[in-house]
Amino acid sequence: MDARFSICQARLRAPLLSATGGGSARPLVLLHLHSRELGVSGWGEAAPLEEYDGVSVDTVVGEFERCMPTIGRASGSDPAELRCACAELTTVPQALAAIDMALWDLAGRAAGKPVWELIGGALAPAVSVNATIGAEAPADAADEAAAAAADGFRCVKVKVGIGDDLGRVRAVRAAVGPLVAVRLDANGAWEGAYAEEILGLLADQQLELCEEPVHGLDQLADVSGVGDVAIAADESASDPGVFDHRYCAAICLKISRCGGITGVLRDAAAARAVGYEVYLASTLDGPLGIAAALHAAAVVAPDRFCGLATLGRFEGVDGFRVVDGVMTTPTGIGLGEGLADWYQ
Repeated sequence: MDARFSICQARLRAPLLSATGGGSARPLVLLHLHSRELGVSGWGEAAPLEEYDGVSVDTVVGEFERCMPTIGRASGSDPAELRCACAELTTVPQALAAIDMALWDLAGRAAGKPVWELIGGALAPAVSVNATIGAEAPADAADEAAAAAADGFRCVKVKVGIGDDLGRVRAVRAAVGPLVAVRLDANGAWEGAYAEEILGLLADQQLELCEEPVHGLDQLADVSGVGDVAIAADESASDPGVFDHRYCAAICLKISRCGGITGVLRDAAAARAVGYEVYLASTLDGPLGIAAALHAAAVVAPDRFCGLATLGRFEGVDGFRVVDGVMTTPTGIGLGEGLADWYQ
């Protein structure tokens, strides 16, 4: 099998601020696999975000180079075997995610079927998604939220831990009214006592969920025991022991951090076995990463709104169509048609 990769600096329309930082561009690594035996290709994407997950583009490139000899000896006729072989060579999930995506895409194109069908989905999934509100000033956040509600989103996620959290959340709730769900994402910015205090102060805002108010599974469990706001593990979803028992109400799974579609399906099953609600999100993934999550949703069947409506934040891509707060998988076989063109 032939393999090549390239690095893309995807420009953002505007910086998306969060407690872990922000920037005007987002690096992505595009992987192309071509099976000479089958006469088809597959595309995958590595989406490391160093300030968020501690993984650099250089690390991903090094892991690809480690896997290249094994990939080069494969025919592509047994993607599961090749996936397992690469998983023995790299423990970096972002690199494995790209390989996994490309192998599923290749398998779908070889079979003439969409990936959601290959992984056991009965129907093309339709996924309820949230809009992400990244503005720091309360008035600007309110404007973003009102626009999202007008576009049909039934849930908005407000970034917190970046300034006047109380003012921003209250402004957003006033802008969207009582029928739109409001979710918080703290990216672990709060300490335990402060997290409990601020969630108590926002108790009258009818919060749907708070993602990662604090870092660490035991800390999440402590916060989950206070108040009525459901708590979700996000960054802590990759901590050792997360599936030993349920630490909080929900868990947010991401293609990049789980090692691809295969990893998301594995982790979703493990999470459900101990009682977590499960939903999917991206770390500013490109079109291939978002498509992979949408396909995975056919089997995962998310319990809550998913954070996948993020492509519109990039220049040069309008994102997959969101109708009344719902996204569907791209058309065509494999992961979908034309997804890799955006990276060129």
